[in-house]
Amino acid sequence: MQNSEAMALSVTLLAVAGELTQRIHDGVLARGFEGLRPAHGFAFARLAPDGATVTDLAAHLGVTKQAASQLVDEIVRRGYAERRPHPDDARARLVVLTERGWACTRAAEEAAADAVRAWMEVLGEGEVRALTGQLARIAPYGPIRPAW
Repeated sequence: MQNSEAMALSVTLLAVAGELTQRIHDGVLARGFEGLRPAHGFAFARLAPDGATVTDLAAHLGVTKQAASQLVDEIVRRGYAERRPHPDDARARLVVLTERGWACTRAAEEAAADAVRAWMEVLGEGEVRALTGQLARIAPYGPIRPAW
């Protein structure tokens, strides 16, 4: 593969990721969840299902603990998460999704399904499933970091 082809593939993958992020975010807003940014969705992905500490969240998002703490303050203030005592560390607090946070997460899943359905209309279900498998081989599931 030539350098120009590698760059074209890189740009295409980044464009798809950006479009998907925006479609999920727009879908969440359309379903009545306001006061959120795409970065909040990346945090929700780490908080579900068992919660996380601010330190865990900072590592997941690739930000400082101070930035993660500010983000947690925002989602707690908006009712999407709450801080609880950590079951294994008396010094730490566990950040968990509230029912509103879970409802927002379900709205994001619905919006993601809508976006993928649109891909299936273009590529077909088999191609989308194959693409999913191929991309998972290249980038196994792990931290998903927003482009700040």
